[in-house]
Amino acid sequence: MKKTLTRNGVLLASSALVAAFGAPSLALAQAATPAAAVALSNELNSDLTADPANDPEQVAQTPATQLGDIVVLGRNIPQPNRQSAEVAAFLTSEDLQRTGDSTAAAALTRVTGLSIVEGRFVYVRGLGERYSSALLNGSPLPSPEPLQRVVPLDLFPSSILAGVTVQKSYSPNYPGEFGGGVIDLRTVDAPAEPFLTFKAGVGGNTETTGRDNLVYYGSDTDWTGFDDNTREVPGLIDQAFRAGKQINLANFSADEVQAMGRSLVNAPLRLMQRQQTPVDGSLELAGGFRTPTGIGDLGVIAVAGYDNSWRTRQAIQEEGQFQGDDLVPVSTFDVESNQNDVRLNFLGGLSLTTDDHEVKWTNLYVRTTTKRARTSAGPDFDAGGSVIRNDHTEWFVRQLFTSQLAGEHYFGADGAWKLDWRAAYAKTSRDAPYESRFQYGVDAQDRFIHNVQGNQISFSELDDEIWSGGVDLAYKLPMAAGREATVSVGASTLDNTRSAERHDLQFEAVNGLSNSQRQARIDYLFSDYNINPWTLQLREIAGSNGANAYDADLKVNAIYAMVDAEFVPTVRTTFGVRFEDGQQSVSPRDLFGGAAAFDATEIDEQYWLPSFTATWNFTEDQQLRFGASKTIGRPQFRELAPQAYTDPESDRVFIGNPYLTDTEILNLDARWEWYFGRQQFVTAGVFYKKLDKPVEAVIVDVGNQRQQSFLNAPEATVMGVEAEVKKYFEFADQAAFISNKRWLVQANYTWSDSEVSVGAGDTVLTLGGGGQPEQALVFIQDGSRLQGQSAHVANLQLGWEDDTARSQATLILNYVSERTTARGAGIGTVREPDYVQEPGAFLDFVYRKDFTVKGRDLGFALELRNLLGTDFEEYQEKGNRIRINQYDLGQSASVSLTARF
Repeated sequence: MKKTLTRNGVLLASSALVAAFGAPSLALAQAATPAAAVALSNELNSDLTADPANDPEQVAQTPATQLGDIVVLGRNIPQPNRQSAEVAAFLTSEDLQRTGDSTAAAALTRVTGLSIVEGRFVYVRGLGERYSSALLNGSPLPSPEPLQRVVPLDLFPSSILAGVTVQKSYSPNYPGEFGGGVIDLRTVDAPAEPFLTFKAGVGGNTETTGRDNLVYYGSDTDWTGFDDNTREVPGLIDQAFRAGKQINLANFSADEVQAMGRSLVNAPLRLMQRQQTPVDGSLELAGGFRTPTGIGDLGVIAVAGYDNSWRTRQAIQEEGQFQGDDLVPVSTFDVESNQNDVRLNFLGGLSLTTDDHEVKWTNLYVRTTTKRARTSAGPDFDAGGSVIRNDHTEWFVRQLFTSQLAGEHYFGADGAWKLDWRAAYAKTSRDAPYESRFQYGVDAQDRFIHNVQGNQISFSELDDEIWSGGVDLAYKLPMAAGREATVSVGASTLDNTRSAERHDLQFEAVNGLSNSQRQARIDYLFSDYNINPWTLQLREIAGSNGANAYDADLKVNAIYAMVDAEFVPTVRTTFGVRFEDGQQSVSPRDLFGGAAAFDATEIDEQYWLPSFTATWNFTEDQQLRFGASKTIGRPQFRELAPQAYTDPESDRVFIGNPYLTDTEILNLDARWEWYFGRQQFVTAGVFYKKLDKPVEAVIVDVGNQRQQSFLNAPEATVMGVEAEVKKYFEFADQAAFISNKRWLVQANYTWSDSEVSVGAGDTVLTLGGGGQPEQALVFIQDGSRLQGQSAHVANLQLGWEDDTARSQATLILNYVSERTTARGAGIGTVREPDYVQEPGAFLDFVYRKDFTVKGRDLGFALELRNLLGTDFEEYQEKGNRIRINQYDLGQSASVSLTARF
């Protein structure tokens, strides 16, 4: 018998024994009322159908047994919450379908206390992505993002997910990097019944679709997400990169430099035009089956998807400076961008299952490509207020491949021993070839002319990979009165390596440009005719002193021990400790073999991380939880690397700080839960966190350029309140439209408050200060909110389900209040206001209907997003509001049709 049926069997057997022998009730047993019997029946049905291995038809064929009065020993707590000893939230496949979110990142915004940043990174309880870890089927993942070590969750289409667990209180079986929580993505598994589905969809956005927007040609195959080698690094330039020889006349002849300049692709990658933007489109194919073999049930699952979407931004970006006590805008840039995102994904899984053993092999490949054309124009205060324009053409490729082999085994009498193991390899990459910028000024007639000294062509690559493995051994120890204790031990290992480098090229006007050349079209100016030793000559800039390359490594070996037991009736306690030995290093590397300006940064720490959770199940459907733990947060690779990087999302330059240290975190949680019906509940809780040396982003002035860097603030606290309710209503005595439906109301709300504590004697270590202590109050205001923390996060879902009409509709409201994105620059003893973003409220509507045409089951879906027209706004405010970044998001709509075979 599969272990997932054990609890149901125990309940049935217990009931039969009680009826047969008339045994007296235990102190905690209660006579089953009709309502309780219905609740238990619903729960058992839910538990049976939740596991694909349990066949409802086989259950229906079981002969009915006539019994007398039954005494039920059990608790009406839904299955995921019964299994979890921690404060946790769960997204099921039903939830993912209801909200219609296309990615894991978007779906997680519906969970209590979670918000999304940049459409990719999830903040749990207002703590940045660095304080949460993302796992795929329990294995860690690398990141293709230069600024983060945490994988962006927009990489994962919701179609590959069976569900998501968000654990907010810590347990030692998870990695010690835990502040807001751990997000465990669970991929779909082989089904009990064979299936095959095909889905096609189209969509659009009011700011984008059907409008004339900026584009550049690129290559013939860009629509597939793959380049046809147009953007390959030219052979001569590639040889110079590999040899570590800087491209200039000191290392190469004039003829060689000329040949390198002419080898760069010209018009297809430089010339921006306007073109009507098409509709978005998507395709998805999924299938799977399970079949018996001589050695067990063989399961196969496969999901493949293609998504092509466009987004346009008409933005305003300002910079402010103090004039007296007020901030005033000193530059205002009008920014226009148009990007085409193509995502390809494939999930393939094999499983072999017997009564007591299961082995799974899961492979996932995701590739997202962003092709963007953008331009910004406005007065440059560093150039005396004269107008400049910067045109950019960009191509970013992010790839993730992961392969995991995992097993689950039961041994001994009644499966008392359980062994789980997993081994995984994962690699991500980010490739940005021909990241180009071309600059213009204005002449006396207000015509744009080339500022050739502002041109730049960059080639950057980032590779990040993880080898990981883990094993968990658990033993169920019988206790008095039918209770039991589970003793678990485990070990895990992780080796995360990253290599990143960037080469910047520039054409130098050797003898200046003529008027005709300065007014020429971009592809004419950079034609082969003008690339020669006396007009335009290629050279490689920067790259020395470790500014453009680094290698990084993180090794973590861990062991843990944990006990989960009901020592006192109705009180479940889980306690344990995890030991982690972590070694992290970031080594700046000179591209040309010289000495780097900074030595390697090494953080070598060992931690004992204890945790304790108690759950009091004081009635059959209510419980109280309390948890306490100690965890850590490590600086991310990019935050430690003193390498300048321009983020295309914010147009800001980021640079790391090699003097960062780990953050130590104390976590306290308490929550009341009432499960008054199947899939219906009310929960309310409080939490408190104390962070020692949290990492904060801060704006610094480097020459005449503003950069965003990082530092360890002295101390911070976060506290808050969470509440969630989910309730279904049925109105049998109303009109047919109302009575035929099951109506849903689901809402959650999180209030949180954070405070960064900075005293007069506190100091920080910054890159600009060369590692020497500086007064913390210059960079951080005492009592300010923790970066990224919002005081209010709320979600509301109103909807209905109609089993007769096979339809479902949901209205979804999400609200996130303002949050700090970066600390304002410190100038002497004066500090500018922080950068603040107001995410605002988003209203979506999702409608689904299944129907049959000529015996074929079809599904229709309509999704309407951002019905309130909420905009993106990031600003500084003191006297005046400085619009750091502001643009319209527009409203989006999509329809899709699914065929089931």
